[in-house]
Amino acid sequence: MRQRAGALKTAKCRIKRDVPRVKQRPSFRRFLEGLRASGRYTFDKAEAMAALHLTDVALKNAAWRLSRAGRLASPRRGFYVIVPPEYQAAGTVPPSWIIRDLMAALKRPYYVGLLSAAALHGAAHQAPQELQVVTDRPMRPMALGRARIVFVTKAGLAKTPTVPIKTPTGDIRVSTPEATALDLVRYPEHAGFLSNAATVLVELAERINPAALVQTAEGEGELAAAQRLGYLLEHVGRQTLAEPLARWIDAKKPRVVPLRADLRMAGRRRAPRWRVAINEKIEMDAARA
Repeated sequence: MRQRAGALKTAKCRIKRDVPRVKQRPSFRRFLEGLRASGRYTFDKAEAMAALHLTDVALKNAAWRLSRAGRLASPRRGFYVIVPPEYQAAGTVPPSWIIRDLMAALKRPYYVGLLSAAALHGAAHQAPQELQVVTDRPMRPMALGRARIVFVTKAGLAKTPTVPIKTPTGDIRVSTPEATALDLVRYPEHAGFLSNAATVLVELAERINPAALVQTAEGEGELAAAQRLGYLLEHVGRQTLAEPLARWIDAKKPRVVPLRADLRMAGRRRAPRWRVAINEKIEMDAARA
């Protein structure tokens, strides 16, 4: 009897050892911690499904629970942003940290421009509560916690010179100071209109290279924007900076353009040097002028 009992116990142990162990599914929490440890704050649906062995529905449910807890944000379907505890009050990390990954997921070219670029170059006057991004197709604004990402469409995007600027998650593409200045007058509705653009130019001018400004204006091929920018630079007292641009414009012999494109210029005073009709009064912020 003892021998039979011993043999039975041995057989049970052997069976127990032979039963394959069920591999434990990775947790969503550890997945997020692993991404953050590698300096990442974004992931997409396909990556999470593969790493966590989840179905589409299961992933959506898990992401929804984490979003409710303030640990995830999703500016677009299938793209997620990790929100660490120190940023949960804002609902997101700074948009500049994730814009490179977002545009890569969208498969769209981009650069950070206008007031956002001016702020990154040191002209932080009235920096917007949104990240202004220039791309090649119309896109709707995206909410990201308390922040927003606003897109501006530009057909000649590839011609615009950019520089890399470091963020905690890597380099992002930002328009050069010269290209930023031209964009401010090209898209005044996104720059707080011309008076605000002029105020920003006071600080941005410190970063503008006169020769690079002419090269950028010629490369982008928008003479009217260069005329308006030249007038504003002169208006804010940057005549020396504007001088090479004035010579380049004079050689082109352009037609007269209105300072503000959507207003009539009939009967308005002209600025002969720039061939601009002054149909908008520029009122700068006295504190920054």
